[in-house]
Amino acid sequence: MMVKPPSAATPDVDWSWVPDLPPGDPLFSQQWHLRNTGQAAFAKSAGTPGQDMNLWLTHLLGIHGVGINVAIIDDGLELDHPDLAANIRPGSWDLVNNDNDPTPDNPTDNHGTAVAGIAAAVGWNAIGGRGVAPKAGLKGFNWLLNQSIEGWLMSHGAAENTQDSRVFNQSYGYSTIYPVKYDLSQPKQALEEQVYAEVTQTSHQGRGSLFVKSAGNSYNYFYGWLGASLGAAFVLPGDYFDSNRSGPANNGLPMQDSNLTPTNANYWNLVVSALNADGGLSSYSSVGANVFVSAPGGEYGIDKPAMVTTDLSGCDAGNNVIGDSGNVLHGGHELDPNCDFMGTMNGTSSAAPNTSGAVALLMSANPALNWRDVKHILASTATKTDPQHSGAALSFIDSTGQLVEYDAIPGWQTNAAGYEFNSFYGFGRVNIDDAVMMALHYAQPLPPLMITDWTHKTVDSQIPDANLLGVDSHFQQSEDFVVEAVQVKLDVDHLRLHDLAVELISPAGTRSVLLSPRTGLVSQSLDNSVTGFDQQLLLSHHFYGESAKGQWRLVVRDTNSESSSWIAYFDSANIFSIPQVNNAQDGVLKSWDIRFFGHQGG
Repeated sequence: MMVKPPSAATPDVDWSWVPDLPPGDPLFSQQWHLRNTGQAAFAKSAGTPGQDMNLWLTHLLGIHGVGINVAIIDDGLELDHPDLAANIRPGSWDLVNNDNDPTPDNPTDNHGTAVAGIAAAVGWNAIGGRGVAPKAGLKGFNWLLNQSIEGWLMSHGAAENTQDSRVFNQSYGYSTIYPVKYDLSQPKQALEEQVYAEVTQTSHQGRGSLFVKSAGNSYNYFYGWLGASLGAAFVLPGDYFDSNRSGPANNGLPMQDSNLTPTNANYWNLVVSALNADGGLSSYSSVGANVFVSAPGGEYGIDKPAMVTTDLSGCDAGNNVIGDSGNVLHGGHELDPNCDFMGTMNGTSSAAPNTSGAVALLMSANPALNWRDVKHILASTATKTDPQHSGAALSFIDSTGQLVEYDAIPGWQTNAAGYEFNSFYGFGRVNIDDAVMMALHYAQPLPPLMITDWTHKTVDSQIPDANLLGVDSHFQQSEDFVVEAVQVKLDVDHLRLHDLAVELISPAGTRSVLLSPRTGLVSQSLDNSVTGFDQQLLLSHHFYGESAKGQWRLVVRDTNSESSSWIAYFDSANIFSIPQVNNAQDGVLKSWDIRFFGHQGG
């Protein structure tokens, strides 16, 4: 076991009286994620003072990200933006026009420019705001506009362009109504997995790199592909528009568990959920056991604060254009008369670059840190945000007609190694000052990473319909080593996957919900060829620091015996309620596989 180390917290000193470095940045006072004073960030209402990334001392110490390059893998990057240009480094590439300038041609392709500003906009230049790592290098790749495998390799560290990048920001993803097979016999998936692993572990003379990934914005609903005959639509819970329902839609459970796509369940991606300016979960943020940490993402910038960051330059491009957008900054504000910045950037797309900037600061503060040391520091110093958060419970009628209560997503739990974890927030909100203090005094790197082989368990047991007990399968781990993460692959026959909850319980009794119930896995109501999970990949960080030795339990539960429905929203004139009849027979847990990431020793 690796017990959580004592806090390397910064001295309990109020640094707020220390003035900003001249000449400052005119929009910094509204960047609540950097320093939350209760400002409104040009929205109608303010946030809660103190709910920020705690980096004031780090910046005062002159730790600004020097020497660390961040690759922005997105829809483009405006290289000549007045608040980004000084931090641009050679190597950017336009994958559409095949040249070295990914500045967007389309005035709506401003996402990557906004992401870059959050991570590393220039600081103390009397222009706009500043980034988390205001002297880190930036390079951009518009891979989202041309998703070729060649472009993926170039932008993700497998080409000369990105070999000097230590942080890769991936503010993108997708949500799905279909289960997704983890299949390394598919060349593309196998190649991507190989590149993630090699770049993470072996780049930069073995110190490695970090891939930071957004968790998704699909808690309440998502936009997904419904099949070739229907195309794409918004997928909503069946009671979304029901004015007579009691409580939130979908029983308050997420429509998309962040764990459901292979890139999010990939160990090599550091997945981040989003926080609002009050320190709670952003209303849209996806959650799951795969979330490592959380970081500010904000709300929509109209009623509640979003991110203040760079936009495409000029008042005819990006979000900040002439006209009333509902955000006070937009349309030619005296602090931004040229409309080069925006006040409405949000999403886990914002939480990811906040974390990428934090990683750049840690790597700059102590260049000897390897990629696992950085993750270990983030996990060990994160702030327990929203400490009273109780998770999400589900009441359902079981197969005997009784109303039962299920703790569908637990709130904060402390594992056997002393690490607090919550599927909404991972280990908590990134705490930069405490993390930098730990980095500066970091003397004992983690032992080498060990990855076990997959262990296969054949089960072939029924999953009883609407039964709180579910089906329980055991695996005995005979080796004693320290767990850093656990992956599971699942094979299940079940005709309404939407009902299923999946848990993994460690030998120490720590319970991790790998898949929450009532997700948007509703493809079976449209496609009868979908019969269950086939090698569905799931990841958990919940057991960090615990001993692997002993009995591991996988529990699969069916949580619904009643009819249900979901809504396909194509547009305001085409909204359809799609029924889902209950599965006529019990499902079957056919088999599962487990593997561990960790190290020897305590």
